[in-house]
Amino acid sequence: MRIFGPRCTLGEGPLWHPGQQRLYWFDIPEGHLHACNAQGGQNHMWEFGEPASAAGWLDDDRLLVATASGLQELNMITGHWDEVISLEADNAITRSNDGRIGPDGSFWIGTMARDGSSRQGAYYRYHQGQLDCLAKPISIPNATCFSPDGRTAYLADTAQNLIWRWSLDESGNPIGDKEVHINLKADRFNPDGAVCDAEGYLWNAQWGAWRIVRYAPDGSEDRVIELPVSQPTCPAFGGADLKTLFITSACDGLSEKEMEKQPDAGMTLAIDLDVEGLPEHRALI
Repeated sequence: MRIFGPRCTLGEGPLWHPGQQRLYWFDIPEGHLHACNAQGGQNHMWEFGEPASAAGWLDDDRLLVATASGLQELNMITGHWDEVISLEADNAITRSNDGRIGPDGSFWIGTMARDGSSRQGAYYRYHQGQLDCLAKPISIPNATCFSPDGRTAYLADTAQNLIWRWSLDESGNPIGDKEVHINLKADRFNPDGAVCDAEGYLWNAQWGAWRIVRYAPDGSEDRVIELPVSQPTCPAFGGADLKTLFITSACDGLSEKEMEKQPDAGMTLAIDLDVEGLPEHRALI
């Protein structure tokens, strides 16, 4: 396991850019977007001036970034960004949270109360100029990812201890209603971010549990990896062979004594696996 910084208050939204071969991730409350290579070097940072949480790649020079006020087209060369579409910009209570690009190039993105205290959030799907609300109310949207065949979306509400699955048609549109895929209520595990590997298994970071878990397509537990941080937030596959699992984490809310027990809290972890991930889909605007 490799561990690298910078330390984030609330690290989130890791994205492996397939063209650049670089990792991107956010420190949500600071509004920072970080980038580095697979070894944690060649660091760079962009600052949005408001919470920012998730992204998809448009090409080798541009990202589509979700911030508290909208979806932004960021030019990584110039550092300039333009708003593509607003996202609850008139609601000072909420901000963006977990999100991922679907197989059709759409951006699935959730919103939540900034203090996480109430069911003020929702799930949205942005697709080529159209922003549709898929589900609400949501407390803490998470675990947004897609099966290898592109016919299933996964999403979660951390506060409800549930991960859902949602069937998709061949164009990426949701069919019917979402269904419970993994129920973690009995053990009170909190599902945070997730990603699917090439075999269709779902890797879920679990907030407060010091672990990431691999679940089979039928929802059964397949593998547990213990982590040196209590608040892992989201995984992403990357590296030249897509067999490195990058995991962001948070130190938000931890006391000085708790930080002594987990000095790597808020850092980004990198674990080499025997399982291959999926390349991140290209965003379409």
